[in-house]
Amino acid sequence: MKANPTPNPPRWSTRLLTWWSDPNTREEVQGDLLELYAHWVKTTGKRRADWQYSLSALKLVRPLAKPQHIPEYTTTFFLHPDMLRNYVKIAWRNLVNNKLYTGINVFGLALGMACALLIGLWVRDELSYDRFLPDAKNLYFVRVNFNFHGGETQTAFATPGPLQEAIAKDVPQVSAVTKLNWGFETLVKAVGTPMGEKVAKERGHYATPDFFRVFELPALYGNPTKALADPNKIVITRRLAEKYYSNGLALGKTLQLDDAKYYVIGAVIENLPTTSTLQFDWLVNFKAQEQPWHKTWGTNSFLTYVRLKPGTTVTQAEAAMKSIYPRYAEFDNNEVPILQPITDLHLYGDFKDGKAIGGRIEYVRIFSIVALFILLIACINFMNLTTARSAIRAKEAGVRKVVGALRSSLMGQFLSESLLTSLLAVGLALLVVWLVLPTFNAVFDKQLTLDLTNRMLWLIMAVLVLITGLLSGSYPAFFLSGLQPVHILKGAAAVRLPIGAGAVNFRRVLVVFQFSLSIFLIVGMLAVGRQMHYLRTKNLGLDRENVIYMPLEGSLNDYKKTELLQKALLQTPSIAKVTTTGHLPLNIQSSSTDLHWPGQDPKQLVSVAATSVGNNFVRTMNISLLDGRDFRVNSIADTANYLINEAAAKLMGMDKPVGREITFWFGKGQIIGLMKDFHLGSLHQPIGPLVIAYMPPNTSYLLVRSHAGQTGQAIADLERLTKQFNPNYPFTYHFLDEAYEKLYLAEQQVHTLVNYFGVLAILISCLGLFALTAFTAEQRRKEIGVRKVLGASIQNIVGLLSTDLLRLVLIALVLAAPAAWWAVDKWLKTFEYRQELTWWIVALAGLLAVSVALVTVSFQSVKAALANPIKSLRSE
Repeated sequence: MKANPTPNPPRWSTRLLTWWSDPNTREEVQGDLLELYAHWVKTTGKRRADWQYSLSALKLVRPLAKPQHIPEYTTTFFLHPDMLRNYVKIAWRNLVNNKLYTGINVFGLALGMACALLIGLWVRDELSYDRFLPDAKNLYFVRVNFNFHGGETQTAFATPGPLQEAIAKDVPQVSAVTKLNWGFETLVKAVGTPMGEKVAKERGHYATPDFFRVFELPALYGNPTKALADPNKIVITRRLAEKYYSNGLALGKTLQLDDAKYYVIGAVIENLPTTSTLQFDWLVNFKAQEQPWHKTWGTNSFLTYVRLKPGTTVTQAEAAMKSIYPRYAEFDNNEVPILQPITDLHLYGDFKDGKAIGGRIEYVRIFSIVALFILLIACINFMNLTTARSAIRAKEAGVRKVVGALRSSLMGQFLSESLLTSLLAVGLALLVVWLVLPTFNAVFDKQLTLDLTNRMLWLIMAVLVLITGLLSGSYPAFFLSGLQPVHILKGAAAVRLPIGAGAVNFRRVLVVFQFSLSIFLIVGMLAVGRQMHYLRTKNLGLDRENVIYMPLEGSLNDYKKTELLQKALLQTPSIAKVTTTGHLPLNIQSSSTDLHWPGQDPKQLVSVAATSVGNNFVRTMNISLLDGRDFRVNSIADTANYLINEAAAKLMGMDKPVGREITFWFGKGQIIGLMKDFHLGSLHQPIGPLVIAYMPPNTSYLLVRSHAGQTGQAIADLERLTKQFNPNYPFTYHFLDEAYEKLYLAEQQVHTLVNYFGVLAILISCLGLFALTAFTAEQRRKEIGVRKVLGASIQNIVGLLSTDLLRLVLIALVLAAPAAWWAVDKWLKTFEYRQELTWWIVALAGLLAVSVALVTVSFQSVKAALANPIKSLRSE
């Protein structure tokens, strides 16, 4: 008996389903419907089964199909507190499980942030000078532009005495103007106080009465303006009041200055901050020390400040000042007063062609660039290791996406790890800064503090955390989270994972950039060090070795006592020579326009450096005389004669100046000696013309040259005899070498900064290179095992792992060399006398960088090469 044939559904319904159903699910849908059709035939019969089949086919046609409602799974917002807590917890576990990379990342970032923070504190301090003054925008410092020889316009820091009165009279835009002498230290004595007699040297100025109308400094007691207007009163700071009187109650008390005149304390003002260009503890009326030469236009020896009226401009005030010199000066000249904002005074001290072009602002820029470089190097380390290790994290991302993780949650996870690392680094950086800050202050002569209550500090820290965290975590967060899990889990061949060429090239670029910055700093370190050595060892034209100097003050202002002291000193076996001078020979800042000579153009006005000296100045300083003689000891006739240097002879057009007549400070006289040029100041400036007058009573310093090897005994002899001749003053002395080194304080600070931070840059770079090499060796562990089994030597393995990274360092050298050469050459050109930059400095910097990188890379390479291949291949 034949079996019943299987019934078939209606053909039109099957064709309709084939034509219009979703091709991806067609087979499954048709199969399911056929099974249902067979069931319907058995239970309801063929006719009813055909009807149900056709109706189901119509419902499954795509234009008519209704998707089945599936309850939507509600995901938690990726920034929900619970999710954030989860991110932090998992991030912490990952960081703890990878201690080497975490330690290198945190330590490197912390060093970079600490360096940037230290330099940031220094830069902020430099930029804040004089900004504490009320209405500082209307305060200006007066300079004088002059053009003596038809050449480039020069700018004088000091001004003549009468200029202050002329500005007050003729410039309506000025509301107040004041004049000060150069600040100096003098003996201040308070007698008859409950605390006993107090004696110490304190720094101060003689100033005109309008000082406190220009500088509206806060007063604690008394009226400073009225007190300064009285020649018998003195204004002191809180520090001086508290030092000399209990509880600082000093008003009405009496102080004695310079062991001579007594002054009544008329007012006490608040201490000046360290960010003030003017630093003093006392002020006395200018007339208390005024001399006839203070009223001449030929000598620039004073500091002048003005306050402009609100609503007026610098241009208007300068226009009004242009007529002052032609109206009042005794000579026809090209001198023009100009105004410099007081907030620029500290930063812009270098002028060219009458305009400010730089100064300490250059060092602010250099320090800022160094801080940026260090921070970039640290961030590049972080980014390099993060992108390198993201190949391992790719499978983790794939598994997370398979089990339902959204892209936003993966991004939050990766970014949370980077931000947590940055946060740990900031905490360590703050600790490093707190520990290092006292040493930093000592080296750079600052009083910086880490104020943890400062909101700006925490804002900067937050920005650092966000920038470093987001930059370093951006690659895995945005790239890996966007990959398809099926591709990730199939391996790197299916997609461009971070182990592919794109990411490798990206890491190579970062390594090149990082070492370019490091080599830049190394070149700077070597070049600055070489120039500083040149400054210390250059022959200055005089002998500064074994020379001690001390100020002539108190009883020694009496030349007769000074002369007796000199004779007593010369009788001691430890002292070779003694002299006196108005200015230290390596820093003669006084200038004069009083030089005239026969044949001079009547319209030509010249400015020369000038000083007075006592007996044996040339012999004591071992200055070479090219022609003529030195001043004779105690010669009254020589007070009308002069010594000049080669630059002065050239200025006057004299080939043989000895015996020629000139007119200078003390009238007409002869040139009796031609000195070989010696440096009058910093090596930033060329040697200028110098005229020396013989006037022992008009000197300010005693210079003592000791015999070689007897400096200690010479100081002891000098102290003993000084106390004998000047018992009321404390004995103070300095070395001429110290005064010379102070001329280059800023350069020494740059040298120290570049040395320290250059070494740190290399250290941070090598930390990253070390970790990158360790990671590369781990990634290629099986490859290294196979190569060793096939006979590769240790040298082959080391070369395999080292060559590529060392090649990157060489590329960095090629890229960094031109930039470093340009920057260093620009800095060296600020010196008139310098060591020219040579190719071997750049080559040495490259050799140092390559050597350090080779040692760093070789450590991990040798370790990988010595590993037992059985351990790496046991699972194969």
